[in-house]
Amino acid sequence: MKQDLDRMMEERELDAMLVAGKMHGNPAMYYMVNGAAVSGGYVVKKRGEAAVLVCSPIEREEAAASGLTIVNMSKYDFVSILREKKDRLAASVELYRRMFADLGVSGRVGMYGMTDQGSGWILLNALNEQLADIEIYGDFDVTPIDLARATKDATEADRIREACRRTCDIIAQTVAFLQSHRVQDERLVQADGTPLTIGRAHQEIRRLIAEQELEDPEGFIFAMGRDAGVPHSKGTPEDVIALGKTIIFDIFPREAGGGYFADVTRTFCLGYAPPEVEKAYQDVYECHTTLLDAFKVRTEAKHYQRMTCEFFESRGHPTVATDSKTEAGYVHSLGHGLGLAVHEEPRFGDVPSNTDVLQPGHVFTCEPGLYYPDQGFGMRIEDDLWIDPDGTVHNLTEFPKELVVKMKR
Repeated sequence: MKQDLDRMMEERELDAMLVAGKMHGNPAMYYMVNGAAVSGGYVVKKRGEAAVLVCSPIEREEAAASGLTIVNMSKYDFVSILREKKDRLAASVELYRRMFADLGVSGRVGMYGMTDQGSGWILLNALNEQLADIEIYGDFDVTPIDLARATKDATEADRIREACRRTCDIIAQTVAFLQSHRVQDERLVQADGTPLTIGRAHQEIRRLIAEQELEDPEGFIFAMGRDAGVPHSKGTPEDVIALGKTIIFDIFPREAGGGYFADVTRTFCLGYAPPEVEKAYQDVYECHTTLLDAFKVRTEAKHYQRMTCEFFESRGHPTVATDSKTEAGYVHSLGHGLGLAVHEEPRFGDVPSNTDVLQPGHVFTCEPGLYYPDQGFGMRIEDDLWIDPDGTVHNLTEFPKELVVKMKR
């Protein structure tokens, strides 16, 4: 949480940190400005002091909603610097020089936010070489802001819960949309007699997302049959929706304005499920239920990946534990942290570098699945969980997990 930032800065021996870049696609900026509707800017935080937002004067009123002390960007007169230097890199270095001097920033400065890798590399090297009293610092892996974001308070958890509720409404309405269609020759047809396709279902889902006042920056997965057996296939638009085939619906919208994500997956077959699908789905369902009962605070996250692999292997399925390159059976990690990005801390991969431990405040997904593309099916069940300050695990996702959706013939 934000109150942990000073401790994390001290652990990295940081005297200050700067978050820069546009707001869009920049969770670190959104987090530091408390969701204020600015297009971008610079957040400067010295260790032991409150953060300051440097922003354009045309956004001063939106910036005020951040609750931070606001510094007007015009104070540094960047246009005049550009005219003087006649070079954007030199002008940018001078801008940082003036900004750091004005805010009393010196020493080891952590640099965070989102920008093009090449331009960022050039700028940070120039700053390190030309600003005598500044040492530029960066994290290759998990940043202090990543760690702070990973633990959510009750207000943040409630926002994710509400995003989950709206997401589950979309799933329910999508199921109702499918059920409203006529069945002809084991396929769904529209009122005019034309086949109902995956692409048409995609259109309806996008409409429902907008109706719920959510955003869909990452897309969603609505894939059938063999496509459902490839975990991140979004589905083939031309495919006609048919009875008895697995449909994976993995939907991960966020609050409007760049806020918190939900991430929910359900798998269903319309009308009926073939015996091999029913058997595999029962294995996924029982694995998911076992994990929900097993999660405990202060346990290594990768422990649950091992549990998942052991469970599926005991049921005769191949897993990444015995073959890291397998494309059949259980082929991915159990879950991931969830918040202002779809994927954040904690991580569940069973690799030596993963030392993540479940902590109070963590929001994460639990999404075991089985995939057999050559047999024409795949399946996954995913809920979002939050660990409260007392260490109790709460399921933020309320939606049934039945495999078969009844259809009118």
